[in-house]
Amino acid sequence: MSPRLLLAIALLTSGSLHAAEIKRIPPPGIAVPDADRAELQAGIDALGKEVAELRKAKAADIADVEIFQKSADWALRYNEFFNEKQIPIAKAHLAVGMQRAQELREGKPSWNSASGLVVRGYTSAIDGSVQPYGLVIPDDWKADDGKPRRLDFWLHGRGEQLSELSFIEDRLKNKGEFTPEGAIVCHLYGRFCNANKFAGERDLFEALEDIQKHYKIDGQRLVVRGFSMGGAACWQFATHHSGRWAAAAPGAGFAETAEFFHVFAEGKTPPPWWEQVLWRWYDCTTMAANLANTKTVAYSGEIDGQKQAADIMVKYAKEEGIEFPYVIGSQMPHKYDAESKKKIEELMTASVTNGNDFMPRKVVFSTYSLIYPTCEWVQIDGFEKQWERADVVANLALNGDVEVSTKNVCRFSLVQHSDAPIRYSHRVTIDGQVTSVPAANAFTFIKVSGKWWPLGKYGSDPMSKGTPKRSELCGPIDHAFMSSFLFVRPTGRPLNDAVGAWAKSELDHANEFWRRVFRGDALVKDDNALSEDDIKNSNVVLWGDPSSNAVLAKIIDKLPLKWTKDTLEFNGAKYDAAHHAPVLIFPNPLNPQKYIVLNSGPTFREEALLNNSDQTPKLPDWAIVNLDTPPDGKWPGQIIDAGFFDEQWALPKK
Repeated sequence: MSPRLLLAIALLTSGSLHAAEIKRIPPPGIAVPDADRAELQAGIDALGKEVAELRKAKAADIADVEIFQKSADWALRYNEFFNEKQIPIAKAHLAVGMQRAQELREGKPSWNSASGLVVRGYTSAIDGSVQPYGLVIPDDWKADDGKPRRLDFWLHGRGEQLSELSFIEDRLKNKGEFTPEGAIVCHLYGRFCNANKFAGERDLFEALEDIQKHYKIDGQRLVVRGFSMGGAACWQFATHHSGRWAAAAPGAGFAETAEFFHVFAEGKTPPPWWEQVLWRWYDCTTMAANLANTKTVAYSGEIDGQKQAADIMVKYAKEEGIEFPYVIGSQMPHKYDAESKKKIEELMTASVTNGNDFMPRKVVFSTYSLIYPTCEWVQIDGFEKQWERADVVANLALNGDVEVSTKNVCRFSLVQHSDAPIRYSHRVTIDGQVTSVPAANAFTFIKVSGKWWPLGKYGSDPMSKGTPKRSELCGPIDHAFMSSFLFVRPTGRPLNDAVGAWAKSELDHANEFWRRVFRGDALVKDDNALSEDDIKNSNVVLWGDPSSNAVLAKIIDKLPLKWTKDTLEFNGAKYDAAHHAPVLIFPNPLNPQKYIVLNSGPTFREEALLNNSDQTPKLPDWAIVNLDTPPDGKWPGQIIDAGFFDEQWALPKK
């Protein structure tokens, strides 16, 4: 083995040298005295036993107990006690957990009927982890309350030490910035400190589903708000899920990547083209048109450097013909002032009093990806080209006629409203073309050779041929980690030692990174233990190569690459297989309703944790990695080629 290759393996197995110099987030904690450690461990074990018994008994609301066990367990196990005061707090959490376990065994969970500050949890469908959230329940609420309540989501600011222990303790003591009269307020953990992106984005909707099991919520009076990093997340939810909210109140957060992060500043090397394209996933400026569907009240302090975010959103919204109230705190830095809070509440109350339009007659919808396919009663089912702007403007007349204009869309549906059926007529005009909709397959339309057809009238469904990109299966790599996934560990001998060492290092990194950044334990299985249920229910991340990973060997002939000991062939190019490896996402040949991913966890890494605006996807649908190149902090090895599959999951013609 050459000295050069030995050096590459040493770098890869030891982790990125550049990354090792980057500040660890969350940071290392303090030393815990032996006596406290022993007492805590005994309490953690005892509560863990209670949780196991409750799970065996299939008790409801078990997550409401388990969050207290996790808060102490993870703080102790992963060195996340950040000051001495947190040690007795952890002991207190264990006591609360034991009390809840006893109440749950007796069928009398007191927190189900409590008002004031209530901490709850849910079990995530993504990774099976338990995630906490905090509620502020109005004093006049009762367990038999039949009145649907307004629900406000609060998105927290950046907190590098915001462990479960810290979050839960704050939620047991602090009502937060805003407590609107009569409303339930949900403080989201958002899976730690990721600006509610990726799994942190799903956190809101999983928490909402859990809240609706326990409280009567008015779906027309959902509100999203936040400050600082939470303000950035609020812009994201307001633009990407605009039809869901009666109102949004972002404060002092970033709204896009390039300007806020000074990406093109002098002396900086711009990121590769695909990374710039992927800014369109979470940038809010380019989706400002969607604010037409959501009442928005923005806030900035007059002398706050992050005022840039609301300023740029005002600019982009005006270009779309949209204006919204913008409250500016006089001579305020990065915080609210009392006068501004009062003004914000007046505006929000006026916006939410009557709820969102029950059935808006006009929908203005822009998106860049099928990750976000729906706004109100419009659903985009297919792009002509994903990651370019797609638009649908739909008007519903009183007689049920619909007039639609589109851009970069080849398939869309008029769907039923979530709360009541919409009475569409059979006359739909699309881009000036008048069409009559048959009774069957009523409201899905496809574009063929420039002409729009109702699906039932056209004949066979074009989407039934092959595996076209759709909302559940559109890439890029990071999309696989927003729904159920599992890592598949190779047990065989690799084709080449360097690739085997790299794959093992990357699996270890992805596992630990997921725990630190997204606060869950990724499910890991050996390749020979993968079950049919795993393939049916989860995205499958295969590590290794066709020799080391038995599952990859089974499907390699159905993937768009050839991989032998000597050669890796992909996209018309050949690479030395001893020094290169592929990373990609693709429909799973064993279950085309789910993804397979090769050799990748989330594609942003330690360097991106230093600034939340940099937590964007770093790789598209596929990439080729040169393993000989020293790590640079963004990726171990050099990405020598990368790109997107087309709308049919094929490689675009060169």
